[in-house]
Amino acid sequence: MFKKDKNDGSRFKARAAAKYTVFNVSEPDELMAFLMKKMAGISRTRVKTLLSKRVVLVDNNIQTRHDFPLLPGMKVQVSREKHNREFRNPMLKLLYEDAYLIVVEKKEGLLSVATERQKERTAQHILNEYVKREHRNNRIYVVHRLDRETSGIMMYAKDEMTQHKLRDNWHDIVTDRRYVAVVTGEMEKDQGTVESWLTDRKLYVSSSDYDDGGKYALTHYRTIKRANGYSLVELQLETGRKNQIRVHMQLLGHPVAGDGRYGCETDPLGRMALHAFKLCFRHPVTGELMEFETPYPASFKKLVLKRNA
Repeated sequence: MFKKDKNDGSRFKARAAAKYTVFNVSEPDELMAFLMKKMAGISRTRVKTLLSKRVVLVDNNIQTRHDFPLLPGMKVQVSREKHNREFRNPMLKLLYEDAYLIVVEKKEGLLSVATERQKERTAQHILNEYVKREHRNNRIYVVHRLDRETSGIMMYAKDEMTQHKLRDNWHDIVTDRRYVAVVTGEMEKDQGTVESWLTDRKLYVSSSDYDDGGKYALTHYRTIKRANGYSLVELQLETGRKNQIRVHMQLLGHPVAGDGRYGCETDPLGRMALHAFKLCFRHPVTGELMEFETPYPASFKKLVLKRNA
C-alpha cells in the first residue's frame, strides 16, 4: 500500500506546468506579434512553424492563426514537447480550430452527427474524442449537417453559447456557402435559380412550387462544363434545407449523379457526386471574416473531361 504524500498534488501541477511556457495577455494584440514580443529573438518563420505544428494554445485551445486576436486576461501557452493532440483521421481533415469552433473537411460515407443506430462512425464522435484529450469534459456542438454521402467543409462549435449564436444568426453570419456537383445530362442553361417549398417526409423530401406549409428553399446554379452525358455545376445556397440541392436538381431534370433517392439511375463514381467546397462566415466571437475553400474533387472533373473520338 502506497503512503499518501501531502505534496503529490503540487508536484503534479509543477510537472504539468513545466510542459508549457505560459504568457498572460495584458493588452489587445495579435498572436504572432504577442509571441515575438514575449519570446525574444524568435523569427516570424519560427512562430508560423509553432502554429502549424499545433503547439500553441490560447486559453487551453490549440490556435493556428497568426493573426488571432488576443484580449486582456487570456493565457497563451507554448508546448515544450510534442503536442499530444495531433489530429489524424482518414475520414476527416482538420482545417481550422480555435477556442470557439472547429472547421473540418468530411469525406463521403461519414455521418455528420450521431444517430440512434450509429454513434461512433460519425464526425461528431471523432471530434468529441479529439477535444476530450485536452479535458474529459470537453465536447463539440452541432451547428449544421452534411448528408452521409456528401463530402466537404463543415463546422462545429466548441461550446453551447457559440453553437446558439451560430444557429440563431446563421443567415447573417454565413456570407457564402457553395457546393459543386456532377449532374446527369447536359444542363440547358449556363446559370439560373430554383425555388420551391420543401417538406421533410423522413424517408425523402417533397417539393412544391407554392407555399404548402413547407420551408422555402432557394438555390442558385452555374454550369461549369458539359460532357459525356454529365454536367459539372456550381451551386450557391440562399437557404440550407435538408436535401435542398438534391431535390432542386431533380426538379430541373438533372439529378445528382449517384443519387438514387432523387431520380438518378447511374452511379459513375460509386458515390453521390456532391461536395461542399466553400464556406465563408463572420466569426461569431471576433467578427472576423473566415473563408475556407477546397478544390473541386478530381473525380468530378475527370467525369466531364471530353474524350477523344
